[in-house]
Amino acid sequence: MKYLTLNNGVKMPMLGFGVFQIPDLKKTEEAVSNALEVGYRLIDTAAAYKNEEAVGAAIKNSNIKREDIFVTSKLWVQDYKYEDALKGFETSLKNLKLDYIDMYLLHKPYGDYYGAWRALEKLYKEGLIRAIGVTSFWNERLADLFNMNEIKPALNQIETNVWNQKWEEEKFIKENNITHQAWAPFAEGNNDIFNNPVLKEIANKYRKTTGQIMLRWLLQRDIAVIPKSVRKERMKENFDVFGFELKEEDMQKIKELDTRKSTIYDEMDPKIALWIGQMKIHE
Repeated sequence: MKYLTLNNGVKMPMLGFGVFQIPDLKKTEEAVSNALEVGYRLIDTAAAYKNEEAVGAAIKNSNIKREDIFVTSKLWVQDYKYEDALKGFETSLKNLKLDYIDMYLLHKPYGDYYGAWRALEKLYKEGLIRAIGVTSFWNERLADLFNMNEIKPALNQIETNVWNQKWEEEKFIKENNITHQAWAPFAEGNNDIFNNPVLKEIANKYRKTTGQIMLRWLLQRDIAVIPKSVRKERMKENFDVFGFELKEEDMQKIKELDTRKSTIYDEMDPKIALWIGQMKIHE
């Protein structure tokens, strides 16, 4: 496993395991248990995924030291006021059955993210969170957040994959010493990504799968990744991405696949902003 150092000195695995879209608690617990057995040491969940309890149960039953597992969770937009953010964090901590969370993120860049961020700063100073960051903040909102607050985010988790490569975002994030982590590294399978001819050709060259090529391509850009799978064999495949290196010519071929558009949804679309802002995960 390769680790990176966040801007506050905390070390984080480059490769993690995500549990988005595994709402069934039994399946989530089984998936996380298998991932930990395979060797993953970063588990990424969120209050909005409604499976924090299962993640916590898997960690508790793993026989792995707590300090050896890096746990990420996220605060939903519904809880972005200062006091609500403190309560939201307390709920996540209780669901996970942990004493602290390694990385806690603001899940989307809408609503009173200032109030929520200041709550995270408080929790960070109290030692209940080892690092704080954001998800899906485009450059302007990320700059506004750290320019007007005390603590700079340690991480920005944004959709990054071969269709939507985010070069401008990567440049800004790195220039400001913030870690770039990719969600949806496989673009949720859209546009038949696993059968793309360019990726298949490169995969055959290295005797790897197209999934491994996509993860390796991101890692070589120094972008952390959190792929998800409920199949143990695929977890092992996704984990086996550190024993080879893509040549520059192949990195460039993949770069040419960039469409600069999301195949999932456009977070700059007002309709998406309204939908996310109105989504409730609790009473």
